[in-house]
Amino acid sequence: MKKLISMFLLLFSLNVIADFTTLSTKQVQAKIAEGVAVIDVRRQDEYERYGIIKGAYKLTFFDHRGNYNVQKWLKDLSRIIKTKDTPFILVCAHSNRTKTIGKFLNTKTDYKNIFELKGGINYGWIDKGLPTTKIPINNGKPWYQFW
Repeated sequence: MKKLISMFLLLFSLNVIADFTTLSTKQVQAKIAEGVAVIDVRRQDEYERYGIIKGAYKLTFFDHRGNYNVQKWLKDLSRIIKTKDTPFILVCAHSNRTKTIGKFLNTKTDYKNIFELKGGINYGWIDKGLPTTKIPINNGKPWYQFW
């Protein structure tokens, strides 16, 4: 949690307006039709509960405790987004995490053409009646257990 708070303070203390763009649902649909990659940064339990946009890449940034591994995440991102100029769309539940990650990518890396879905998957996709693909984990067994 301390890492998460430190990252937020760092990002907001920079006094830099993020140079990434928030897109409407229709704009995201158009970008997807053009072949722009969607990077879903939510956790596995969120994928299980709400599904993902068809064709999106699952690339969790924060774990359930708010911890993250920037170097590993950036390495995994580079396997999907081959050049720093390649456009991509970040998606999370409500677009809070994507704002943090997008600002970080914009100010601390050379990535350009960073987009996010306004309202995230919950308020920018699902509530618009658009489909998601649910991906079961553990062979369809729930990720939790009740004792």
